[in-house]
Amino acid sequence: MHNLITQITRWTPTRDERGMTTSEYAVGTVGACGVGGILYTLASSGWFQDLVKNVIDDLLDVLPF
Repeated sequence: MHNLITQITRWTPTRDERGMTTSEYAVGTVGACGVGGILYTLASSGWFQDLVKNVIDDLLDVLPF
């Protein structure tokens, strides 16, 4: 009987964590989509495009060619 209890207690924790990987991927995917949406909205705005253009123009002025 003692061996049966030992086997059950060893088996139980690994069985409870089976879905953890899937939920972690889901949270990571939702987070990545959220960051991607924010970056898309930011990159689509006019002031951000002007900022990037000005930075590139200033960088080209500094370069020796």
